[in-house]
Amino acid sequence: MHNEFTAIIEKDGEWFIAYCPEIPGANGQGKTKEECLKSLSEAIKLILEDRRQDALKGVPEDAIAEVVAIE
Repeated sequence: MHNEFTAIIEKDGEWFIAYCPEIPGANGQGKTKEECLKSLSEAIKLILEDRRQDALKGVPEDAIAEVVAIE
């Protein structure tokens, strides 16, 4: 599955900092823009995995779960 999100990047002294407005709490930082984007990407991945696990906790055992791909 392929997803795209917005990265807002700012320079703060020697550091690049970034956040994703679509995923509250997703932040990244790095000495280079590339490091910053990688850090943000990892944060987004962790947050989405955590939200998925939380959301599936209340699903009945006999329910059918399937994957829907959004492109």
